[in-house]
Amino acid sequence: MRASIKGFTLIELLIALVIFATLSILAYGGINTIMDADEQVRIHSERLKQLQRSWMMIGQDLSQLVGRPVRDSYGDSQPPLRASELGEIQLEFSRAGWSNPAGVRRSELLRVGYGVVDSRLIRSSWRVVDRAQDSEPLQSRLLEGVDAIRLRFMDQQLEWHQSWPPLTLNTDTDEALLPIGIEVTLELRKEGEIRRLFRTVDFIW
Repeated sequence: MRASIKGFTLIELLIALVIFATLSILAYGGINTIMDADEQVRIHSERLKQLQRSWMMIGQDLSQLVGRPVRDSYGDSQPPLRASELGEIQLEFSRAGWSNPAGVRRSELLRVGYGVVDSRLIRSSWRVVDRAQDSEPLQSRLLEGVDAIRLRFMDQQLEWHQSWPPLTLNTDTDEALLPIGIEVTLELRKEGEIRRLFRTVDFIW
């Protein structure tokens, strides 16, 4: 007797297709979730690197702080370190240790500045310490999403000041006087406030 051949009915095929489609949707959703999570991890990792680079740059500059007054582009004398809430540069100072691997005839001192422009933390540097009217700064964008930078300065009497030089500083006799510590606070749009304290000169705390 001839054996009967059984196949899938139309209903069974439809059920199989529905199950397959459901599993495919679930698998796609899982893969999409994993990809979204991976993208978020990448974004946060890159943001963390930017923060670390910014703090490292600030720390390296402040660790080389020197008491060298300068002349600005108008020929006026400026203190070694100057902080102001006005203008694009909130912090400006002289630092040593400007490497010169090519042996170019120039000073190893560098004038640098930090400020927040268009929600970006900007580092400015001048190739000459005493500037001329045509001296333009080299600017680097360190960090995005910065609302403000706030500064505090500790003098050798362990007192804090919101600006530098403080009003109590006698610029005739203490022109090269520097703070022993600088507190830098960045107001970030996503992360909130991040604060760091930097020791600037040798002093017994």
